[in-house]
Parts: sequence; structure tokens; C-alpha cells
Amino acid sequence: MAMPVQPVIVGVDVSKQTLSCARSDQSGTETISNQKRAIRQWLKALPVESALAAEATSTYHLELVEMAHAMGHTVYLVDGFRLHNYRKSVGGRAKTDRTDAELLVRYLKNEGEDLRPWSPPPKAYRAIQQLLGRRATLVSARIALQQSFGNMKGLGTSLKAVIRQIERLDQLIRKRLKAALKEHGWAEDYRRCIQVEGIGELTASALVTTFRRGTFRSSDAFIAFLGLDVRARDSGVSKGRRKLTKQGNPELRRLLHNAAMAARNSPTWRPVYERYLERGLKTTQALVALARKLARVAFALMKNQTQYQPKCA
Repeated sequence: MAMPVQPVIVGVDVSKQTLSCARSDQSGTETISNQKRAIRQWLKALPVESALAAEATSTYHLELVEMAHAMGHTVYLVDGFRLHNYRKSVGGRAKTDRTDAELLVRYLKNEGEDLRPWSPPPKAYRAIQQLLGRRATLVSARIALQQSFGNMKGLGTSLKAVIRQIERLDQLIRKRLKAALKEHGWAEDYRRCIQVEGIGELTASALVTTFRRGTFRSSDAFIAFLGLDVRARDSGVSKGRRKLTKQGNPELRRLLHNAAMAARNSPTWRPVYERYLERGLKTTQALVALARKLARVAFALMKNQTQYQPKCA
């Protein structure tokens, strides 16, 4: 009877200039250039249907994972925070490119059954995410300028001119977001989300884009992807403090928080918000709970392709 062939497990530590690569069937590591041609040659030398783990590092990992997936390898993206805690749990004392690549091999070998393989997002996802990210940078720049120059005499007129330019660029980004949603057939889901009190056009765009990123089994999976799920820290009779996992996109959580602040003043959501406060939640906790509720409603509308009814809150 033939023994099942175990796939080769590969760990890749990613940086802007180089990739440090470790393999389960070889000792040591190999360093290659983080360039398309070098990546292609290295991937071609891997055994067929290898399992590859890489830490998500800004955008520097995208070329690698997209090419590996296209060549038939199974790709896993590992969150840096999770890998950091895994290193501590196994007693790792050093953090270098080589040790990180070897740690990724170990992590995938031991935890792979519980991980979900990565798949390329729709092209629209990346385009809209980039627009939302650029818009967030724009907002941060505007706030920084206003705080830095607001009290300086003689610069008010010039500052206002710069702010007007920023606002015009903001409007251009908003127009491009709507055009992208319409172009890729997501406009109807956008209209579903924006009907919910508190959810504005930017939050609706972000929710639709995230929903279309992949297939979510339930609203719980959607909430976890957003990083709005709660991590429990209990031991025996001791109940630890609950904290958000914050594993998802921080910009979307910020937008949902703003949506909750607007929604709490609406007739539909004010009673919900007040009930959270009556349960003993602090203001920030109540807003987070309301943001989570808004995200669940948006998910249900898109999942079931239904129209929003305020009584569903």
C-alpha cells in the first residue's frame, strides 16, 4: 500500500528587498530577491502543490502569494501578531529573517489543519481598499494640518486654501468609490447598506467590499474578519477583561465606530444604545456593541439580498 505523500511546507519571511525561505524537506534557509523574476524561478523549483506560509507585510508579500497560488501551491497568510505570540509560546529567543522563516514552517506544520488557505481577492476589492486607505491618509493629513497651523497668525488664508484642495480630493475619491462599486456590480449591496441609519457612503463601501472579499459562513465569521469579535481571558472563577481581537482592517473599524456614533441618535438605534448602557457598558463599549450590531445587519442584508426594515434592529 502506497504511503500518502506529505506536501513540502515552505515558510517565507518577507521584506521589501528580499525573501528568506525555509523548507520542511531541507535544512537551512535561502534568500532571494523580492522581484518577480526571482520569485518565479524559485517557485518553479518547489515540489508540486507545496504548502507555503508567509507573514502579511504591507504589500510586499502580494507578488509572492499571487504567483504561488497561480502555480497551484496552497498559500497561507499568517498574521504577524499571532506569529509573534507563537514564537513566545515555543520559547523562541531570536527574531531574524532566518528564524522567522523556520518558525513559519513549524507553525504551518503544527497548526495548518485549523488555518484557512488564502485565495486572491476580486480585483475590485483591492482597488476599493486602496481608495479607502488613501482617503484615510487624506483625513489624517487634514486633521494634522488643522491642529498644527490652526493657531498660527498670518497663515489662516493659506491653510484654508490647502484644506479646500484636500476636500476636493476627498470628493474625487468618493466619486471613484461609487464608480468602482457600480462597475463591478456591487451598487445594489451598497444601496442596501446605506439605508441603515448611521451607515454613510464610506462605511457602506467598506462593508460591501469586505463582504465580497470571500465567502463567510455566518455573521460571526464576518465580525471576526472585521476584528470586532471579543477575546476572553478567563481562568477558574476569575473573569478577565474582554478585549477586541482587532484582527481586521483598522480603517473599517474606525468607520463603523463613526457609524455607531451617528446611529445612536436615530429613533431606531437610540433604544438599542441605551439598553447597552443600562446593562452597565461604558460609552465606548456601547458604541463598539452598536457598531457590531450595524455590521451584522449589513451582513444579513447582503447575504439574504433583502431590503432594510428599521424594525429588524
